[in-house]
Formats: sequence, C-alpha cells, structure tokens
Amino acid sequence: MDFHPSQLPIAHSFQIDEERKAPDLAEQMIRLGFSAQKGAFRIIMTKEQKSAKKIGFTIMNELNFGLRKAKQERDVRYWIYSYDTDHYAMVLISSKVMEELGF
Repeated sequence: MDFHPSQLPIAHSFQIDEERKAPDLAEQMIRLGFSAQKGAFRIIMTKEQKSAKKIGFTIMNELNFGLRKAKQERDVRYWIYSYDTDHYAMVLISSKVMEELGF
C-alpha cells in the first residue's frame, strides 16, 4: 500500500456514536449506490475500543448482507485508522471504484 486511506477522495462522510445506528448507516450507503460513487465512504466513530470494534463489525456485516440482497458487487476494501485523538475513521470503497481512481 503506497498511500494512506485518508488520501482517497471521500464521496460521503458519516459520524456514528452508538452501535445501534450502524445497520441504518450501512443501509444508507447501499441506497446511495455503493459501487456507483466516485469516492469512498468515511465513517468516523469513537475511539473506545470495544464500541469501535462492534461498530466496524456491524457495518461490514450489514453492508455485505445488503449488497448481496440488492444483487450488487460485494468486493469491498476497507481500512481503519486513527482520525484524531478521540476518533477512529473507517474508509470503505468498492474495489472497482478504487481501480478507476488509479489506486
């Protein structure tokens, strides 16, 4: 990897503080057209490790399930990095879109 995930163009950015909102966020990404975007989705979440793990796991599972249900490509690339002192950022992008962007 010759780049940092923060360098990817961001199509939409979301802030999530509670685990129970993660399924709605994944559904919103699918409605926006995950593979149709010309950039990545960034999710900013708490740095509290237990909660961040649950949020990340839930988003990935719900996203894969929703993409399968919508008969969309499920080739998702994602990274998690420290966004600032209080937050992690999770960047999700379709492999096809990433290739089109030249990464």
